[in-house]
Amino acid sequence: MKFMQKLQAAERLNDSLLCVGLDPDPARFPTHWKGDAGRIYDFCAAIVDATKDVVSAFKPQIAYFAAHRAEDQLEQLMAHIKRNAPHVPVILDAKRGDIGATAEQYAREAFDRYQADAVTLSPFMGRDSIEPYLRYPDKGAFLLCRTSNPGGDDWQMQRLADVPGQPRLFEHLARLAQGDWNLNGQLGLVVGATYPKEIERVRELAPDLPFLVPGIGAQGGDAAATVAAGWRKDAGTVIVSSSRAVLYAASGEDFAAAARRVAQATRDALRPVSPAASQAIPG
Repeated sequence: MKFMQKLQAAERLNDSLLCVGLDPDPARFPTHWKGDAGRIYDFCAAIVDATKDVVSAFKPQIAYFAAHRAEDQLEQLMAHIKRNAPHVPVILDAKRGDIGATAEQYAREAFDRYQADAVTLSPFMGRDSIEPYLRYPDKGAFLLCRTSNPGGDDWQMQRLADVPGQPRLFEHLARLAQGDWNLNGQLGLVVGATYPKEIERVRELAPDLPFLVPGIGAQGGDAAATVAAGWRKDAGTVIVSSSRAVLYAASGEDFAAAARRVAQATRDALRPVSPAASQAIPG
C-alpha cells in the first residue's frame, strides 16, 4: 500500500486526524525511568500501544534518538509499530536536505534502515535534493513550507522579486509541491498550527496535498482553527501532530494511560471537522 493510501485508511479506521509525535526526552520520563536513555524504546512502545487506535500517524523525531546513541532503539521501535500497529503510517521526522548523492543515502536511512512510510525534508537546496526520496514509489515526503517557529519569518515570509506576482517563499514552495515537483503524488507540506491564516493560504495553492501540522498542544496552536484552515472534504487532509502534551501527560507508572486520555481528547477536539463527521467545512 502506498503511503497516501495508508494514511487515508488509518484516518478512516481510527476516525482521527491526530499524529502522535515520538520525541523521547529521558529527563522527562516517568519517575521510575527518569534519566535512563536505555528506556527510550520501552517508553515510546508503551505510548504507541496506548494510542494506536486513536491516531492517523506516528512521528518519531530522529534527533531525540541519535542524541542518546539510541538509533538501535529507533529501529526496534519502528519494527514494533509495524508488528503491533501495521495500519498506522510512520513519518520519520528528520528534516533532511542535501545534494543528490547524499540525499540518496539519507533516503536509504529513512526507508531501508528505519522502514519509515514517509519522511520530513528541507527543500532549501531545490528539486534535485528531493528527487532521491521520490524514487521509492510507495513512500511519502513532507517538505517544510510554513513552519511553526517564530524564526520561520526570516526566510519563509520573504517575497521573491524574480517570480511573477512576487509570492512569498512559502507560497512559491506550495505551488512547486502541488505542481512540477510532485511527479508521483508523493509530496505533502509541513505547515505550523501557530499560523492558521498561512495554512489557509497554503491550502489555496496546494488543494490536494496532505499537510503535516505541528504546533498544537504545548506550542499553543488551536486544534479547531488548524483543521478549519487546512482540511477539505474529498481533497487535502491534515495530520495534526502533538508530542509533548501526549508523551508527558503524567509522571507516574500510569503515564501511558494518561497519554491515551490526552490523545483521545485531542482526537475528539478535531473530530467535528474530521472526515467521519457529517458537517463539512466549506471549501
